[in-house]
Amino acid sequence: MAVTLIALFSLSMALPGGAAANAPAAVDKRPNIIVILADDMGYSDLGCLGSEIRTPHLDRMAGDGLLMTHCYNTSRCCPSRAALLTGQYQWDAGLGHMNTTRSPWPEYQQALSRDTVTIAELLGQHGYQTAMSGKWHVGDKREDWPDRRGFQQFYGTPKGGGLYFYPSPFYDRPVFRNGRREEPDEDWYSTDGFTDFAIEYLQNCDHSRPFFFYLPFIAPHFPLQAREEDIDRYRGVYDQGYQAVRAARFQRQKQLGIVPAGSRLSPPATPDWATVDQRQAARRMEVYAAQVDRLDQNVGRLLQVLQEERLADNTVIMFLSDNGGCSTGFNKTPGAVIGTRDSNAAYGHWYNVSNTPYRKAKRQEHEGGILTPLVIRWPVGISDAGRLVHHPVHIMDIMPTCLALADVAYPTTFGQHQLDPLDGLSFHALLAGGDAPATERLLCWEHEGNRAIRQGRWKLVALHQKPWELYNLEADPFETHDLAADRPQVAKQLQATWRRWADRHGVQRWPLRRPDQ
Repeated sequence: MAVTLIALFSLSMALPGGAAANAPAAVDKRPNIIVILADDMGYSDLGCLGSEIRTPHLDRMAGDGLLMTHCYNTSRCCPSRAALLTGQYQWDAGLGHMNTTRSPWPEYQQALSRDTVTIAELLGQHGYQTAMSGKWHVGDKREDWPDRRGFQQFYGTPKGGGLYFYPSPFYDRPVFRNGRREEPDEDWYSTDGFTDFAIEYLQNCDHSRPFFFYLPFIAPHFPLQAREEDIDRYRGVYDQGYQAVRAARFQRQKQLGIVPAGSRLSPPATPDWATVDQRQAARRMEVYAAQVDRLDQNVGRLLQVLQEERLADNTVIMFLSDNGGCSTGFNKTPGAVIGTRDSNAAYGHWYNVSNTPYRKAKRQEHEGGILTPLVIRWPVGISDAGRLVHHPVHIMDIMPTCLALADVAYPTTFGQHQLDPLDGLSFHALLAGGDAPATERLLCWEHEGNRAIRQGRWKLVALHQKPWELYNLEADPFETHDLAADRPQVAKQLQATWRRWADRHGVQRWPLRRPDQ
């Protein structure tokens, strides 16, 4: 679609007699692009994925566009952001682990490598306006901030998550607007504040030129902090406990076509509800749900402004999460009411509900750690609204897809730097109803010694210092029946392929040790 519009635009600029030179500046009809990233949101936390959490705006986006049910991420914050922004595996982008990691290897640094190029840098070089609001988390130093990596405007925190009410008593998260530090007032809440800037930008940017806007929220990452009116909406909703909520989500997923109708839910990884402090446990999930609810409310605000500014039809919006739900369950402030600005707690066992129907969690390479739904809305470009796409894609595919939408070629060099070829693949054709590639794509993962490889129906996966497990994802999508002993040749071949991949991308053994150790 974008290529056709650009071709028409180019033809109009080539009118005989030099008419184009004297004509008013033409409108660039390439699509606007907005990428919205949730932080630590589990696979099933949206209504369109079976959740009881109220997410009507994201559900409507899926209904108006498409829902990709198998978008893989890297299982952790910094690596997923690096892959999204550059179209590379995180090691090639310089963030093989986290932005706090110092090492002698170029694949494990504290910021995006200068030997990569970001979506914003390339689109900005080809006529797009670029801006970002939210959590950066791929370089804390001033020379590594978003405005040094292609974003013409930036509002938010260069550092990591944890910031809701300002200031946070627990995490050092200063807020900046275009390089100038700001001090938000007491009523500021990051999900609202980041969206306020996005709305301001959409209302004031040049509507004759396309824009790329990156909106990485902090929600629903711990700590559990939400506005009380949002928490009130979920009073009592979780009193029935982990397994009851998980089973209800799974039943709705079958009804929605997210999972096969005849499938069985993977075994629970939660304690018996009768053995826990039920009121405190339910409160944790009430607050978490409120954080997701508030995120959806702000997506609704964004959609409304796009409509008012007559930008909605030709704006591509992508929504996804950076990893699966997090199994962390601390409460570092037992004297505070969970959910208030004075509390520092996480939701713990509820991760197994968030990641329904999958196993494991953030940091791990089982499906529960690395799968996110990808919701995409583009009224003029998506055929068959409401379509489900089960074909697997990866978070690093967003960069090449954005380039395809903008009709921008990926270069071999940028500035003085030689670029590696993209690891990601564009899924632009799938938006218009095209067929999924017939080839069995190879995808690999590693994080803190957890590792995996998927090719076609087969997936080999292992926890740190644990044996490899083999699953047939066509027959066993929830990884419940390990076939490693039954199909040793398949496991051996995939393990050798993973090793070659790891060597090629500079993946080091965990924990990291200096070469001389």
